[in-house]
Amino acid sequence: MKEEIKTALAPMPGGHFSQGIKVNNRIYVAGQVPINAETGKMPNTIEEQTRQALINIKHVLAAAGASLEHVVKVNTYLTDLDDFDKYNEVYKEFFKEPLPVRTTCGCQLKGIPIEIDAIAELDDE
Repeated sequence: MKEEIKTALAPMPGGHFSQGIKVNNRIYVAGQVPINAETGKMPNTIEEQTRQALINIKHVLAAAGASLEHVVKVNTYLTDLDDFDKYNEVYKEFFKEPLPVRTTCGCQLKGIPIEIDAIAELDDE
């Protein structure tokens, strides 16, 4: 059974989708943009933007009873692939061994430089 995950600590979706969905022990976190939910503002640099998107993922996971340690898969979408090295350095601050699998691709996003989604797996209860 699907359970919707919501938190005011991450930006509310601007489209017709959930922040997150929990199915059994798996949590799917929708693409998080680099918007601070409290201020409604986006940081200036790709490093700050990456950090904010990952913090938003962290908040959605927490609302579902999980943490970044539970993440098994990450997808990242960058509008400028020249930002990859800077993004990757910040990403390293958030994920430790064993690292989640990851896909990073360049794409055109409407008004945002980065979007990150994740899948987490909770331990069997």
